[in-house]
Amino acid sequence: MTSQDTPRFEARWPSAIAVVGAAALYLTLPNQLVVGPPIVRFLVPALELAVLIPLALTSPNRRHSETGVRRKVAMTLTALISIANALALFFLISQLLNGSGVQGRTLLYAAFDIWVTNVIAFGLWYWELDGGGPPRRLANPDAPRDFAFVQMTDPEVAAPGWHPRFTDYLYVSFTNASAFSPTDTMPLTRWAKLLMMLQSAVSILTLLLVAARAVNILH
Repeated sequence: MTSQDTPRFEARWPSAIAVVGAAALYLTLPNQLVVGPPIVRFLVPALELAVLIPLALTSPNRRHSETGVRRKVAMTLTALISIANALALFFLISQLLNGSGVQGRTLLYAAFDIWVTNVIAFGLWYWELDGGGPPRRLANPDAPRDFAFVQMTDPEVAAPGWHPRFTDYLYVSFTNASAFSPTDTMPLTRWAKLLMMLQSAVSILTLLLVAARAVNILH
């Protein structure tokens, strides 16, 4: 990529929509999967939106000159989504192991919410961490990366000025969560491989253990 082709910024709104989606999914979880009193189901999404809205308004685009504070806030937001979803998965598995009276249909809906949120959360992590994050990738497009996209390994198929955006990482997250392995985008570093392995493990627990059990008791 030449300096003329180097993008000046990357829009934040696709990732913002994903965060709003994750907050909405948390609101639909059954009470048995929400940590603490019922009010927590509203507090967690409210906290996520309280972090997201000022960030999106003050910095609607990711730029190479982005401050470290804004990036730390963005990563904190991703961590909030990940922790809330991990706790929901823990309580979902606990409900199954303890033989709770939660209906199979409810468990299926909960498994769907957790799986989709898992895709969103890891898509955000891949986007925030690959090559040091969006600001560093914008500042130095030729710097070493943690993921190898097809357009990077075969420049002939890449459009002029192409660089991976949030939707590309969301796609990587979706395929890893559904295929339990990389597809067209390869992890290059150890942390990327470990993170994809963790995501696949969460997806397996959700789809194979939780969803399968829910189907057996569906009525």
